[in-house]
Amino acid sequence: PGWHLECSAMAGKYLGPHFDIHGGGLDLIFPHHENEVAQSKAAGDDYANFWVHNAWVTTVGEKMSKSLGNSLLVSEVVKHVRPIELRYYLASAHYRSAIEFSFEALEENAAAFQRIEGFLARATERLGSRESAGAQAGPAFSAAMDDDLGVPAALGVVHDTVTEGNRLLADGSDDLVPALADVTGSVRAMLDVLGVDPYSPPWPLREASQDDALRSVVDRLVVDALREREDARARKDFDGADAVRERLRAAGVAVEDTPTGARWSLATSEDE
Repeated sequence: PGWHLECSAMAGKYLGPHFDIHGGGLDLIFPHHENEVAQSKAAGDDYANFWVHNAWVTTVGEKMSKSLGNSLLVSEVVKHVRPIELRYYLASAHYRSAIEFSFEALEENAAAFQRIEGFLARATERLGSRESAGAQAGPAFSAAMDDDLGVPAALGVVHDTVTEGNRLLADGSDDLVPALADVTGSVRAMLDVLGVDPYSPPWPLREASQDDALRSVVDRLVVDALREREDARARKDFDGADAVRERLRAAGVAVEDTPTGARWSLATSEDE
């Protein structure tokens, strides 16, 4: 009984006798949450308007928990992917659906997020200081989130919008810059709702100095290789140009030809 009383007491102290949302795992509905409601209402409190019960992160079909000894430390998981990629992965499922954790699924989701980041990097470079003021997430995204926090459908809107943004980038027309600014702003607004906008705090603060220094070194080396490739193409030495591209691919670098020149990024499994 002490456990149930503690939660009612804490809710009353920090949230007051009547608040909007109470969360918790599906396994806590009975007896814990039912006891909270009973004792709080018996004391005269209105308590929570909505109850949001989430499923679990599982591994091999079993709930991941400290008591079962099958939990993973975040500090260990983020040695495999960046924290923002881990958050994107964990947020991608509907809150009432279990996530069967695996490092393979984690890395696939990280690659999907990197594609979104790649679009934003290219769009930001193309736009320069031109940004869409007051960008909104848009009605389709809002409708998905309003439908019981439908994050999977909302992410579908994000990816559709990124596809449209990539089409605008590929066109390269200056007339489409305002549309590109709107799309870029919309993507950032949607990611911000989910807490994974890579240009918002705290994400840019992640070990930036080491990462940026490493990228700067790699960038110089890759740019030299791309210049060699362009020189070969100018000489119509297409076999030589393809050999440079293949050399970069073997080193884990994907090359994309755009109307404004070649761009590079770290290759994902889909690029291979």
